[in-house]
Parts: sequence; structure tokens; C-alpha cells
Amino acid sequence: MKLARIKTDQGRLDIVRVDGEALTSLSKGVPGLPDCMMALIEQWDNYRDQIAALPESADYQADQVTFLAPIERPGKIFAIGLNYADHIAESEVIAESKIDAPEHQTWFAKASTSVTGPFDPIERPIVSEALDYEAELVLVVGKRCKHVRPENVDEVVFGYCIGNDVSVRDWQMQTPQFTLGKSFDTSAPIGPWITTADEVDPSNLDIKLTVNGETQQSSNTRHMIFDCTAQLVHLSKAMTLEPGDLIFTGTPEGVGAAQKPPLWLKPGDRVRVEIEGLGAIDNSVVDEVNG
Repeated sequence: MKLARIKTDQGRLDIVRVDGEALTSLSKGVPGLPDCMMALIEQWDNYRDQIAALPESADYQADQVTFLAPIERPGKIFAIGLNYADHIAESEVIAESKIDAPEHQTWFAKASTSVTGPFDPIERPIVSEALDYEAELVLVVGKRCKHVRPENVDEVVFGYCIGNDVSVRDWQMQTPQFTLGKSFDTSAPIGPWITTADEVDPSNLDIKLTVNGETQQSSNTRHMIFDCTAQLVHLSKAMTLEPGDLIFTGTPEGVGAAQKPPLWLKPGDRVRVEIEGLGAIDNSVVDEVNG
């Protein structure tokens, strides 16, 4: 199933099942349904069958609503770095030094306030022009878990969506810690919906990013160094993962910082990320307005 958060022209918020262009309201069809996606994920076992059994009712049409970030304020957002071999090679250009393939997974956090909608603007910050993109598959945690075994990963993953790990490169590279450069407002567009894990093979998905219609990144998730299972297992050794937590699973080559000259995003640009079977997000770039 594909589940989305939407807002109507009248300002009504709803969670819907996406059936092509038709959107079936869950609140209308399932009594007592939580009105928050994170709460729905947490209680999914209680509602999954009822939601699956709802007849397609076309309560809304996709072109008549605004798609919101599927999860507005996740408890945690973690992102893995250097997880595609081709991206490691181009990262040497950015860092101006040799970078070996990581023996251990390299993680950084993104602030929950960086989340924005799948079709909302990305702001170029006042303090930098080094605004970059990173197409990523995003894993959505479904159950509270710790020390997950590889054979049990499917039990704790709720689903997947598309993300763009927008990066302010000069802030990212000021120090060995990436968090500030990865946490500017609007630096985590996600969506357009969450596709439940039973419909997704995360190990073999084409992933593509275009800027103004020109392809800049094109790869497949099979080229990950650490796959989704390895990532979740590793993170869960360090912390308790909770429903609605997001894991950005890495980006392939083609980022703007590695190009000569760098391809920084600027106001008026459009950035589109597509992942096979998961849809697409499409964001315009605007200047941040102070205050």
C-alpha cells in the first residue's frame, strides 16, 4: 500500500491510501483511526487489514490536493555517508584527499526540523551558496526495536519513501561533523508517500535525480556498500529505533560538489528524484527569506 498525508484546498488534513490518481480517505473508512502518521505506524497491526480492505472510493484526486511530508516531525533522522563506491570516488574530489571505502558505517544526524514536503520549495540559505542535492532511498522504521537480527529486519521496517539529503557543502566541510551542514531548514524533502515494505525490494531499485530536466544521478540500490538490512542492524546496536524514525540510506555519484565547476543549486532550479516503484518528489529552489 501507498500511504500519504494530504491537505485539501479547504485546509483539511487527511491520511489517504494512494490508488493511482484516486486517493481513498482512511479517516472516512476506518473508525477511530489515528490522525497522525506516526501513531498509525505504531498501531499498524491494528488497522492494516481494515485499510487494505477499503474499496477504492476516490475521496480526492491527486491533482487536487497538496501532498505533505508523510512524517512531519520524525523522532530521529539518521543518514549514512559514503555508501556507494562511485560516490566515494567523487567525494575524494570534494575533500581533496584520498578516501578509502569505509570499514565501518559512517553516520550523521539530520534535524527533524529539516523535513519538508515532496513538492515544497528548497531554500538556498542566506549564509551559503554551496547548496547541493543527494538522491536517496529512505527507510521508515515501523516498530520500537533494539539489537535487531538480520533475519528479523522485515518485522520492524514499515516501508520506504524517496528523500533528498540536501547539503550545504561549505558548512558540512567546516568540521569533521556533518550535522549542521545537513540540517538546514528544508534540507530533507521526503515523500510523496510511504510504500509499505511488503511491496518493496530495497536491494534492487533504480534511483535517478535530475536538475532542470538534466540527469545528474542515475544508479541502482544494488550498488550500496551496506544494504538496508545491514544499516538497520547496525543502528539498532547503538540506540532504540522507534516508529516513524527515518534512515537515509546513501547517495550514488553525481552530486553537484564533485562537478567542475560545482553545480550548486540556485533559485529557479527544479530538483526531481525518482525511485523505481516509489514515485517521485519534485522541489523548486528559492532564496531563504530572513525573518
